[in-house]
Amino acid sequence: MRIRPRAGIQLILATLLGIAVAGLTVPAAHAAATDVRINEVESSGGSPGDWIELTNIGTATVDLSGWVLKDDDAAHAYTIAAGTSLAPGAFRAFDVDPVYGLGSADSARLYQPGGSTLVDSYTWSSHASTTYGRCADGAGAFTTTTAATKASANACPPPPPAAWPGGSSVANADTTGFFGTNLSGVAYDGASVVWAVKNGPGKLYRLVPNGSLWQADTTGGWSAGKTLRYANGSGDPDAEAVVSTPDGVVVATERDNSNSGTSLLKVLRYAATGTATTLNAAAEWNLTADLPGAAANSGLEAITWVPDSALTAAGFRDEHTGALYDPGTYAGHGSGLYFVGLESNGVVYAYALNQAGGAFTRVATIASGQAAVMDLEWEPGTGRLWAVCDDTCSGRAATLVVNAQGRFAVTSTYNRPSGMSNYNNEGFAIAPQSACVGGSKPVLWSDDSNDSSHALRSGTVSC
Repeated sequence: MRIRPRAGIQLILATLLGIAVAGLTVPAAHAAATDVRINEVESSGGSPGDWIELTNIGTATVDLSGWVLKDDDAAHAYTIAAGTSLAPGAFRAFDVDPVYGLGSADSARLYQPGGSTLVDSYTWSSHASTTYGRCADGAGAFTTTTAATKASANACPPPPPAAWPGGSSVANADTTGFFGTNLSGVAYDGASVVWAVKNGPGKLYRLVPNGSLWQADTTGGWSAGKTLRYANGSGDPDAEAVVSTPDGVVVATERDNSNSGTSLLKVLRYAATGTATTLNAAAEWNLTADLPGAAANSGLEAITWVPDSALTAAGFRDEHTGALYDPGTYAGHGSGLYFVGLESNGVVYAYALNQAGGAFTRVATIASGQAAVMDLEWEPGTGRLWAVCDDTCSGRAATLVVNAQGRFAVTSTYNRPSGMSNYNNEGFAIAPQSACVGGSKPVLWSDDSNDSSHALRSGTVSC
């Protein structure tokens, strides 16, 4: 006679071996517990002191009540407060300093309630110059980060730069001396229209091709560009970046030039129709209070727009809700999210902007792999987000894609084309995939310094 194990024994075996038994399930709490990972460690007294950050790589919220964080001394135990939980994809940092300090050669260890069941650990032999963090978040190996990012995605070091993935040569793409200095942002609108913005005075240009050059449209009042104003008709927006979207032409600004000593991080939408040579914003969003403090001339430098369809298809995770991104969460936001880049810290922020103006929700915070971000470009044909830097970073560009954890992460870093000098390129644009010929498509850079009396230069990138 065959003796069948009792259900309790079956359950224990299933739990230990990680297998399914007919008619029985492993408790969800146990399965979810293994999804909590140590993600970042500050051991040298960062603000406000030493801390250990956790993340949840699973699909269920985990109750952390009573969980224990230790260093290499079993007597040093920080117990997480009752009622503390960690949503999928979320980050939570715990200040262990009131209980113990982390040493230059030490460990961070995470235990389930009671302090005897080890969940995760990391050991180091000296303080990091910044912090130690997993790259990629929650899943990769620990490395020295490029910056401390307490309670948010890690700032992982970018891969070594590779050669530019396109032609090595560039050419002037504007009429000598037309723009002058301060042409800061550029964006394609299809293959035959380019939008460009000047940051002082704030102006918007509609450019059309003339042979190999781009020139101001001579119709519709565009011949000298159009002056930009805030929604109430006042001010001189310091326009640093532009993108064409289904919502309209949208501009990122870092201050009002009429009050140039004060940071004012606004996104402005314009209806670029009619013949008037001055445009008042149809809607605006003041992001200043939601973003880290920045000097007046180190604010929003970059903007792009990513369609909801691309984000959901890639499994993009919403850090606001802790779940996979659901466009229906944000009524009135249109059909995509706006990604903006902050010059002062090189970080990218994704927003759902209510198209009535004013209201917004931050959906994600993204480490770009760059010391500073001067422009962003979404490339639909490849699903890549480009984050580019100017002469501060020798003109390097980083590409990011949505990883297995649902977050944009750097996959490649590229040097500028070898035939281009280290210009102050603050704008970058990629032509649509329809412009691909022989495996390459056009790209444009806008040079804020107007070197050699040229502000636009053209090149190519692989399709």
